[in-house]
Amino acid sequence: MAARGRHRRYQPNRINRASLTVTAGGAGLALPLIGTGAGTAHAAPVGDWNKVAACESGNDWDVNTGNGFYGGLQFTASTWKAYGGAAYADRADHATKGQQITVAEKVLKGQGPGAWPQCAPRAGLARGGPAPDVRPAGNARPVRAATAAPATKTEAAAGSTRTAGAGAGAGAGAGAGDAERTKARTGPATTPQSKAGTAEMYTVVHGDTLSDIAESARIGGGWQRLYAANRETVGADPDVILPGQRLSLTGGRAVPAPHPPRERESAKGSDAKSGSARGNSSAREAAAAKARETREAAKEREAAKKREAAKKAEAAAKAEAAKKAEEAKKSAAKKRDVPKEQPASRGQAARTVSSGAVTAPVAASPTTAYRSAGGSWSKGYHTGVDFPVSTGTSVKAIEAGRVVSAGWGGSYGYEVVIKHADGKYSQYGHLSALTVRAGQQVSSGQRIARSGSTGNATGPHLHFEVRSGPGFGSDVDPLAYLRAHGVKI
Repeated sequence: MAARGRHRRYQPNRINRASLTVTAGGAGLALPLIGTGAGTAHAAPVGDWNKVAACESGNDWDVNTGNGFYGGLQFTASTWKAYGGAAYADRADHATKGQQITVAEKVLKGQGPGAWPQCAPRAGLARGGPAPDVRPAGNARPVRAATAAPATKTEAAAGSTRTAGAGAGAGAGAGAGDAERTKARTGPATTPQSKAGTAEMYTVVHGDTLSDIAESARIGGGWQRLYAANRETVGADPDVILPGQRLSLTGGRAVPAPHPPRERESAKGSDAKSGSARGNSSAREAAAAKARETREAAKEREAAKKREAAKKAEAAAKAEAAKKAEEAKKSAAKKRDVPKEQPASRGQAARTVSSGAVTAPVAASPTTAYRSAGGSWSKGYHTGVDFPVSTGTSVKAIEAGRVVSAGWGGSYGYEVVIKHADGKYSQYGHLSALTVRAGQQVSSGQRIARSGSTGNATGPHLHFEVRSGPGFGSDVDPLAYLRAHGVKI
């Protein structure tokens, strides 16, 4: 149909179980006898049986999924025994392929292709073919443990049960009124795999799509009408239907899948000639409902985890934003607090710039000496010398060079670091105002700042260092450096 493309691709190998259950009717009814002399009028070639097995079980002749159907042609235990299979093995999955086909020939003769309502038409199975070339004699298969039935498989996946006629076993050992009673599983009168157009309800099985179901049931309006009638059961997505869902084929409301009923003995009166044993409501439906509940619970747990993770992420983002805002605020405050001083006039600059000789940074004698020990300094000793000068005293570059940094220096307060031609660096700390900037070239004796007590200081003074590198920890004796260049201190 035109709308098939909107749904999942049709899967030709899905297992549509043919219900092969046989019930005995009247007192004079005898089940078919075991024998090998069945005529060819109801036979089918081995190739057709292979196709039926491919449709029913994927050509697995010893399959037992634990759902009550056995072997490649999916016999029930009662049908297998009723048509003579017990002569070969206790169940079909314990018999050989040839033995299963031999019993299937008898079922075909007694019930016709309708015993496999879905797979027989696809395989072209019909009465009247040549007898299959099989040899039922031989040892039965070793017993193979039943594998767990998948949640999508149901014990009643295949539809209708059939009743043997009163004359089916005439002359085949009728008793004195005791008709053999076989077990029949109770279930809906119209099962999901009944012939197209006769079922009112349909139970979804593995591999079904709404398009396939609508086409098989000949529903006018196609899958769209089927979906509209069952939207409450299917849900918002017509492409997703689950095994075990019960769908209305008449346009009425769909009903929820019933719990699988208990298996019970079903025996009609001895006068019944064609009593119908209703099919089994599948354990698969209950399994599908349980699977849906499990999936929904898992989805809810996952959604709760995601909500919790989102809350945590939002809180972390807010905290990070607040932290960055605070840092930006502090940085802006520091920038605002950097003291500015108008540069001196050309005349003043000319008076403070020397001819290039090394000079003292301030006109004062040092107090705290270089390498003085004490716990007040992070290295355990004083890395420079201190000149006791009042706040606002002019601080000069000891010789020409390039300003490496000019700004806040942590415990040094505002500082200036200058690199000189011989590779050494001079550092000036605890300043109250700066008159140079990083990257600027300065001359010997040029005023670069004013003294103060910023940073980790106990009072106004100039902290002066000479270093072999631009950073803390590479200090050398500053007074020795000045004296080596002719400065008398």
